[in-house]
Formats: sequence, structure tokens, C-alpha cells
Amino acid sequence: MPPSVFAGVVATALAVSAVGAHDRTTWFLETVWALVGLPLVVLAWRRFPLTGLLCGLLTAHALVLAVGGHYTYAQVPLGDWVRDTFNLDRNPYDRFGHLMQGFVPAVLIRELLWRTSPLRGSRWLAPLTVCACMAFSACFELLEWLAAEIAGHGADAFLATQGDVWDTQWDMLCALTGALLSLPLLSRLHDHHLESLPSPAPARREART
Repeated sequence: MPPSVFAGVVATALAVSAVGAHDRTTWFLETVWALVGLPLVVLAWRRFPLTGLLCGLLTAHALVLAVGGHYTYAQVPLGDWVRDTFNLDRNPYDRFGHLMQGFVPAVLIRELLWRTSPLRGSRWLAPLTVCACMAFSACFELLEWLAAEIAGHGADAFLATQGDVWDTQWDMLCALTGALLSLPLLSRLHDHHLESLPSPAPARREART
């Protein structure tokens, strides 16, 4: 699928999710990663194109963010249906969002390390990718704490704790689980996509006088 299609899907989803969003501030906080990431990917594409696998995963993650931003994670209708159907004590869409927070960034980080560091083919690639995912998850939880300190109860929709005092720990566990699932499931396919990327053009050398 052409990269422009992925970009168009993300841009459309973000625009649609902003219309009638439950809370505009919460929508921005939940979708800011896609709002920033999309133009960065587009601007850097000619110099650093991403694999088709990664583009598809980033698009899927952006859709998850857009839905969560529109309804707030605690009130996503699909999550309500899952809660009621399986007699759960909370809307699980937030847990799914944090699972994706590990599943997709694991491929993103793996691709960046594979292409820009000496870790290509190294046994350290997988564990360092997981560590980076956990660092990102921890930073996100610190941002949630900062939002709570600044906005007080106004940040409840963004936090989506739903009364769970261990919500932060569960969020990080979900991100860890996502990363640990992503690598064994997708690494071989990811290697195939990485190998099919065009080789970068050699740097030009100025003629010596």
C-alpha cells in the first residue's frame, strides 16, 4: 500500500475524531503522538522511508488513539460492550491502548536501531528494544502524573484510571506485554521488510584539486 494512503487514513481519522470529541483537551492529549508523528514521518520520508509493516502498525495505533481521544478511553462504546459481555469491572479499552503502546513502538524502535546502530543482527537488539519500550511507557506515566498535578480533577478523563489505584502499574505491564508479544510475532516478517528497503545512496565526495 502506498505511504500516501497510510498518511491519508491517519489524517482523516484524526480530523473525524476531533469533531464532537467528548473533551477537546483530552482529545489533544490522547492524539498528540499522532499529531506530531504524522508530519515528522512525511517530512523525513525521502531521506528515511519506513517499512510497509511499520507504516501499517503506526496507522493502526493512530486509529486506536483517535478513538480513545474522541470518546475518552473510559467511555469507548466497544470497551463498554466488552465490559458488559464478559462481566468485567471496567472498560478495558485503556488496557488495549497501553498494550498497543508496547506492541507498535517495539517495531518502531527495532527498525530505528536496526538501521542506525551497530545492533543489526545482534542478540542485544530485542532486549534493548523492550527496555526502550518500557522507558517510553514510564515517561508517558510521568506525563499523566504531571497532567494530574496541573489540571487536578480536570485530568480524570485523560488518566482513565476508573478508580483503580494500581492503574499506572497495569498500564506499564500492558505495554511490556505488548512489546514481548510483538518481537517474537513480527521480527521475522520485519526483517524481510527491512531487507527490501532500498539501499541509501552513497554520499558524494568532492573532487580533490
